[in-house]
Amino acid sequence: MGPTWTRSHCPLIHLAGAPSPASRAPRRGRVVSPTRASIPVSSSPAPAPVPTKPPLPAASIPISVSVSPVPASVSVPIGANGFGPPPNTLTEPVWDTVKRDLARIVSNLKLVVFPNPYREDPGKALRDWDLWGPFFFIVFLGLTLSWSASVKKSEVFAVAFAVLAAGAIILTLNVLLLGGHIIFFQSLSLLGYCLFPLDVGALVCMLKDNVILKIVVVTITLAWSSWAAYPFMSAAVNPRRKALALYPVFLMYISVGFLIIAID
Repeated sequence: MGPTWTRSHCPLIHLAGAPSPASRAPRRGRVVSPTRASIPVSSSPAPAPVPTKPPLPAASIPISVSVSPVPASVSVPIGANGFGPPPNTLTEPVWDTVKRDLARIVSNLKLVVFPNPYREDPGKALRDWDLWGPFFFIVFLGLTLSWSASVKKSEVFAVAFAVLAAGAIILTLNVLLLGGHIIFFQSLSLLGYCLFPLDVGALVCMLKDNVILKIVVVTITLAWSSWAAYPFMSAAVNPRRKALALYPVFLMYISVGFLIIAID
């Protein structure tokens, strides 16, 4: 009689019939995992990526650097005393302004009337021109002639002032119409400064009432004024038109000379 196989002797049957560890665990203590949130997914297609230009290589970008030359010398305005900027004439005292204007008048008078090296080059003379000097000389000549007159003093002053002022303007326009290279107010200033010798002659004739003395004094001062105006007016125009520019100047000075002699 062969061996009897029981359930306990068959390992396969034993394993198949044995309960699993998971089935033996109590169901009450099972941990339930939380429900995961659902992420909404759009059904529209994703936007196309924007193409970006690749950066240029460093060697292909032109870079120009301009270097300005450094000046060798820097011009700085210097005042009259040699240091610092020029003074502000709007805030300076009145007496300083008067002294500066008087110094300018004396300087221009020396350049125009008296002999000096700049007479050979009229362009360098009377660069710092002014109208105070000519205005003073015209008014002084008119006052001197009015003081010399015995009657109608105011009319004599008005006629003298009008003749001198209008004559200077007409002579300047004549030079410009002839193609002269001169500034309008600079020419007025020049013609006014040339009246200084005639002012001296009128003052002498007022102090010494003598006909012969008047003729001599007026002749000398007339030649002096013409000599002072000659280089400046002749250099401003073409040499072929020099006589057309100088003749009216001499005519005006001669008229003033006759006016000095005739007034009594």
